[in-house]
Amino acid sequence: MTSIKQKIISFQGALGANSDLACRAVYPDWETLPCETFQDAFDAVKSDKATRAMIPIDNTIAGRVADVHHLMPGSGLHIIAEHFEPIRHALMGVKGVDIKDLEHVHSHVHAIPQCRKIIKELGLKAHVHADTAGAAEEIAARNDRKHAAIATPLAAEIYGLDVLRGDIQDENHNTTRFIVLSKTESIADRQPDKNYITSMIFRVRNIPAALYKSMGGFATNGVNMLKLESYIDPDFQAAQFYVDVDGHVQDRNIQLALQELKFFAAEFTLLGSYEAHDFRKGN
Repeated sequence: MTSIKQKIISFQGALGANSDLACRAVYPDWETLPCETFQDAFDAVKSDKATRAMIPIDNTIAGRVADVHHLMPGSGLHIIAEHFEPIRHALMGVKGVDIKDLEHVHSHVHAIPQCRKIIKELGLKAHVHADTAGAAEEIAARNDRKHAAIATPLAAEIYGLDVLRGDIQDENHNTTRFIVLSKTESIADRQPDKNYITSMIFRVRNIPAALYKSMGGFATNGVNMLKLESYIDPDFQAAQFYVDVDGHVQDRNIQLALQELKFFAAEFTLLGSYEAHDFRKGN
């Protein structure tokens, strides 16, 4: 069991951000540690300021979180869980403001285009911020009735703002996939009634058709590949790849696929084998 002192989970953003919500959903009795950048959230775990980190990796509307994918290969951290968090945006302003008084709206670069309809309806000028909760914090400090933020209802509560309209996102399927990172490797115990995801990073050898050959083992052994992301090295000579597959690393077909992969890969790192989130059952 993790001691009370160790129950700290880091995330990128200010208190009340969607990443903070994800932390509280998975670890309701843990302390959340806001960090300015993704690198800071990673470093908090590596330096033992936090035991785990909650990191967004994909969004159904915005796509992959590029910064995270570039940090993962050299992080030395392990994936021990995944979490899917529905994104519910709210429009908020200072206490007592009328929605008709608004002229400006502040939020994250992804949140603004996810709420185009209400921004257009109200004729607001949009301003980009590093994260949604940070925008809410600034609106509270600014205390200007013409300025509003798009953020979580939790952010409105934390920073003392009025929610003027809730669920303002254009698409209700807006969901972010998070991964939970740990300094200590923790492969989930394989149980027959559970579904698992196995994640890895590998670098192909600089030979013709290396990627095709390294991937062949997944096809011939019936392994379902869920995600494939590429990274080019600084010399543009060899590529690294991040892969998620359906199954546990102890499954026979995945073992055989990895044997073939390693034959054609110059480097290979197993990031984790962890239980699939229930969200996947409906997809």
